[in-house]
Amino acid sequence: METPPSTDAAAGGERFPGGRPNIILILADDLGFSDVGCFGSEIDTPNIDLLARDGIRFTQMYNCARCCPSRASLLTGMYPHQAGIGHMVYDANVGPAYQGYLRKDVQTIAELLKGPPCEHSIYETAMFGKWHVGSEYPPDASDLWVQQTMGDEKHPTPGQKGFDHFYGTLGGGGSYYQPPSLVLNNRVIAKDLLSKDYYYTDAINDEACRFLKAKSTRSTREDERP
Repeated sequence: METPPSTDAAAGGERFPGGRPNIILILADDLGFSDVGCFGSEIDTPNIDLLARDGIRFTQMYNCARCCPSRASLLTGMYPHQAGIGHMVYDANVGPAYQGYLRKDVQTIAELLKGPPCEHSIYETAMFGKWHVGSEYPPDASDLWVQQTMGDEKHPTPGQKGFDHFYGTLGGGGSYYQPPSLVLNNRVIAKDLLSKDYYYTDAINDEACRFLKAKSTRSTREDERP
């Protein structure tokens, strides 16, 4: 979904060269098509409806019934099997279409937004929440195992697929109080160091809002990327 381009009133013009819009893309697991107000739900979802009104709505689309292939398609713009995740994040031993992790030769939207290899990227990119397109991380895996495994050939990370910032879990479901495979950029956050009142959903929201607020208040200095 697109939000209007940021502007700088003091400068009297567009904040970002070329008026490139800021982009917010949301994937909610197991959310039905008609579960939000803008698509007819009786549930009041004013903030999501506002994003839909001012951004882009998909009115004709295809998605897989499972979360991993759906997010693989949304990230890459390809069919799930073309991206390497025809089903879930385990290797079905039937070729690269079902290998269970994003193919190395497939670009994500984050990689495309960064533009061609150059000194300064076109967009600054960030992701918050569940990754779950880089093989599986067992819920009982140790923090050390996650740190040693993330980033290898079968466990590509958000940072390797175009995201400048990442806070979330690399694997699938798990505890909301001590989520497994919790990572800040390329560093595993030890579960036993989380506060007693830690809650994963709140933490994702806090990190995302912190990033957006920092972008909106950043002065016109070295980084002019939307």
